[in-house]
Amino acid sequence: MLTNTEKSPYAKVSPLPFQSVKWTDGFWNDVTQMCVKETVPHLQKMFEAKDISHVVENFRICAGESEGEFGGTDFGDGDFYKWMESAMYAAAGTDDQELFKKLDEYIDLIGRAQLPDGYISTKQILGERQNNGVKRFGNINDFEVYNFGHLFTAACLYKRLTGKDNFLAIAEKAAKYLENMYQENERTGNVQTAVCPSHYMGLVEMYRTTGEKWYLDLAALAVRLRDSVKDGMDDNQDRIPLKEQDKILGHAVRANYLYAGVADLYAETGDEEYLKVLHAVWRSLMDTKIYITGGCGALYNGASPYGNFFVHQLVHQAYGYEYQLPNITAYNETCASVGHVLWAYRMFQIEPKAEYFDAIERSMLNVNLAAVSLDGKKYFYENMLRRTKELKYKLIWPLTRSEYILSYCCPPNLARTMAQTSEYAYVRSKDTLWTGMYGANKAFVSLECGAEFKLEQKTEYPYDGKIIFSVTERKNEIPFNLNLRIPGWVESGSIKTKEGEIPLTIENAGSYFTVKIDAPGDAEVALDLEMPVRYTAPHTMIEETAGQAAIERGPLVYCLEGADAQVETLDDLLLDLNEKFQTEEMRIQGRKIIALKGEMYCLNRTGFDREKLYQPLRYRGMEHTSVRLIPYFAWDNREYGEMRIWIPVAYR
Repeated sequence: MLTNTEKSPYAKVSPLPFQSVKWTDGFWNDVTQMCVKETVPHLQKMFEAKDISHVVENFRICAGESEGEFGGTDFGDGDFYKWMESAMYAAAGTDDQELFKKLDEYIDLIGRAQLPDGYISTKQILGERQNNGVKRFGNINDFEVYNFGHLFTAACLYKRLTGKDNFLAIAEKAAKYLENMYQENERTGNVQTAVCPSHYMGLVEMYRTTGEKWYLDLAALAVRLRDSVKDGMDDNQDRIPLKEQDKILGHAVRANYLYAGVADLYAETGDEEYLKVLHAVWRSLMDTKIYITGGCGALYNGASPYGNFFVHQLVHQAYGYEYQLPNITAYNETCASVGHVLWAYRMFQIEPKAEYFDAIERSMLNVNLAAVSLDGKKYFYENMLRRTKELKYKLIWPLTRSEYILSYCCPPNLARTMAQTSEYAYVRSKDTLWTGMYGANKAFVSLECGAEFKLEQKTEYPYDGKIIFSVTERKNEIPFNLNLRIPGWVESGSIKTKEGEIPLTIENAGSYFTVKIDAPGDAEVALDLEMPVRYTAPHTMIEETAGQAAIERGPLVYCLEGADAQVETLDDLLLDLNEKFQTEEMRIQGRKIIALKGEMYCLNRTGFDREKLYQPLRYRGMEHTSVRLIPYFAWDNREYGEMRIWIPVAYR
């Protein structure tokens, strides 16, 4: 969930209330409607199913209302809390009182499953009750604190959306249990790292929701105790003290959750050493280790690049070396990209720079939406950048989306992210409204300076860069600023107001442009971001993309699928840099897609043996062939086939 930093002393901006902004039509409205109507109820069925996830059944057994043993994943509780967040947004956005009633029933069930001392993690409750060897905090990979953390954020969101305290009361008891445990850990020095540490964000949000400082103190203690872990690992970001870290490394979900939590902590405490770390690891990620899609974590399994000759530490789902960004085996767990968005959003609140919302938009539009099918019912766990016809080795996860995947953490994380997208449309400071992700919407805005007004945004973004802002229903004549994000990909465009037209150039890219609304009455501002098709070159140190280029338009990364090229294999295609691709509207799974149509070169491979590891290079010419590219988020929604983003370039 997003975070309420309205009273955070070191946050410079804060979000508008969820109910204040609503997508009206277009791209993000389609995504939200798909999530509410398809994804949220589909996931509910998965969590209710005893023979699939067994998650709700685990709570029922803990509550003494059903019989049986624990089933499903160790982190199923936390995943269910994430789904509850998506359901809360869905219910609030559609005024679905039946869904709210169901959520209250789930909350009551969780309360009945919770132990008197506040402990709540179903695997361990049942393990101790059934004496099967499973106990509390016996293994950091049992994800207990991860479960607690998502409980905290879900409870805070429910309070924010409904005003009810029932979920918050459960979360408070759980936090008291953690407080006792961490204080004992501090006394004894017996400290474990919590994997996928969602509880840092959760505890800070409990502080913001209740105003009770002990939650903030507990979050600070939990983060501080990381430095006391014995035999720490790069995989968990605890090999060296937190304040000495300057590279992004290890498990990508754990890293992104950690630094999002540290950003929350900085927003409340202003610890400059934490800010220094955040800047260093952010730059490490954005300058050397992130995919063009916004994907995070290149490796499934590997050795930490920061070990030494004699000691190698295993890392998984992890950031690797600088520029180590393979395509076919790209791991890019969906939860890592969701965590990247959470981290980037918190960085923006600390220092509102366009770079952070550029990162959010890139991840949201590309890798996040690519992880769910266009019908909202199938999911990727990992997000590759290239798929071949067949592999001579097996990857850990399927090569196509699945309705249910054993590690079911990603689908509900996606669901809550899609359901809350309108909260990324704007943020506010004292006298300024800042634009975030663009999309057609209506917002009712009140600023600390006293300005109150309605703002309507009309646009076909991300397919069209023309965005019209209309300010109406002003409650007073108090002036305010409208800060327009000029994305980093922009090279030309304009801003029109009643005072005239202001040209935009590449010098404006990656910044905010301030439009002052100081005259009385209504106002209109037209932002026009030109969206030519562009070719993107990779850093020369990324070995797997050497001599290749990607095709982008606006904020969207495009890919080529086998269904859109009449060739034996996409491996035979080369990009003609002189080609002028044209936009073309099409539909996939009933959804409007803006494709790119043009030509590429196709190599004549006569006499080439595709099975040989090496062979003489013979050039037999090439000719043009028609192709069509689609946005990466829309791939794998037709027949199974090849896909690639990076395409070899023919320099002629």
